[in-house]
Amino acid sequence: MITAIVHMSTDPLLEQLLGELRRNPLIRKILLLCAEDPGCLPPRCEGVAVAGPASGGTWNALSAGATTPYLLYCPAAAGLRIDPRAPDRLLAAMQAGAGIAYADYAEVLGERARERPLNDYQTGSLRDDFNFGPLILLSRAAARRAIRKYGAIPGYRWAGWYDLRLKISADCDLFHLPERLSRVDLAPAGGAAAGQSHFAYVDPRNRPFQEEMEAAATAHLKRIGAWLAPEFRDVTSPGEGFPLEASVIIPVRNRVGTVGDAVASALSQRTDFSFNVIVVDNHSTDGTTALLAGLASRNPGLIHRIPVRRDLSIGGCWNEAIYSECCGRYAVQLDSDDLYRGDDVLQRLVDLLRHGNYALAIGAYTLVDGQLREVPPGLIDHREWSDANGRNNALRINGLGAPRAFATEPLRRVGFPNVGYGEDYAVCLRLSREYRVGRIYDSLYLCRRWEGNTDAAPSVDETNRRDHYKDRLRTLEIRARRMMNGAA
Repeated sequence: MITAIVHMSTDPLLEQLLGELRRNPLIRKILLLCAEDPGCLPPRCEGVAVAGPASGGTWNALSAGATTPYLLYCPAAAGLRIDPRAPDRLLAAMQAGAGIAYADYAEVLGERARERPLNDYQTGSLRDDFNFGPLILLSRAAARRAIRKYGAIPGYRWAGWYDLRLKISADCDLFHLPERLSRVDLAPAGGAAAGQSHFAYVDPRNRPFQEEMEAAATAHLKRIGAWLAPEFRDVTSPGEGFPLEASVIIPVRNRVGTVGDAVASALSQRTDFSFNVIVVDNHSTDGTTALLAGLASRNPGLIHRIPVRRDLSIGGCWNEAIYSECCGRYAVQLDSDDLYRGDDVLQRLVDLLRHGNYALAIGAYTLVDGQLREVPPGLIDHREWSDANGRNNALRINGLGAPRAFATEPLRRVGFPNVGYGEDYAVCLRLSREYRVGRIYDSLYLCRRWEGNTDAAPSVDETNRRDHYKDRLRTLEIRARRMMNGAA
């Protein structure tokens, strides 16, 4: 029934994994993907020389050449151990017509085991880093149908597997079985690389990889009718109902150690227009409220607002500011942990909105620690953006950058979701559906990374929740874009 596909490696547990696979009665053959002749292999194991395990050529050949109905893909074999009934359970999950089935797993480090539940796949799960876990069962019939219908996988070096699973997902379910069917024994390692991987897609060293991924995602959006041509709605001139030109918006809760610096950074901006700073203090309990009250009493340009409601998250605090009578024509973001890099940031962002046909302008930022020392990967400038395809590629990646500045009129029509993570992504996706996005690639912003950050060391469950929410946002956005194109 099954051909297993394993990456050849020097992992000392590889022989054990091959033994487990060979003993399973459902597995006919094991293909070891390798760059060169692997030498002597156990019975029913065959080396397959490939240019790359995720390349287009590899997956075209595997889809066409395998002789079993299913392929069991192990994308990372290091430390992998499988449950004896894993193939049976994944096959059962395929019986309802799924094109791909995958399951939860556990990570083991020494004596400690950590469950790794996975998210259900949905339309908006098209990001290339979606976690399918270490065991993926693939219907060869579904793969061949997808290739016949949508064409062979292009000659990608890295995006072959990504292209194939997107093609399969256009017509078939990708089924998540919420059972632990494998474990991965981890080698001790530091956490720096994991922290940097979040920003791998903006690392210029990874540009060729990202170009392939963007090409595959763009082709998928065209297939499903969700791709948007570079045609944009004009931003109308703001009306006269604004008290001043711009407002810097700072939502805050319990940031007594950093919000004073953020406010000072905002108030120090030098501009040729009037502006204020609106701090929405979400019922802080650590001294933030008293600090802000003191600053507001000495600075007439600082508006200290405490919402009546107590159920607001960051997005709800933004709504408190942008719908208020004191909000300017342009609303500009500054987080309570962060600082503008220089005193001309507000002027540059507002000038871009004033003179360009943009509803949204986004700068670049530099990651720093609590003492404002640069930390890897440093500058995050999102140079992958293009006017022609940026809003399409935005559905593949998890963020658009900072600082963000908005024309308040279109922003008010959209509003923020009342959530504490992903509210900025939601609004940027929504505005980019209709309007052009302006970019500044210089570093305008110092983004602090410290243990109190929203992004700092989330648990597995929290990471899953956040990823699921952004996938959901993409699902909603894809549906809306398909309707715009008459494809829904």
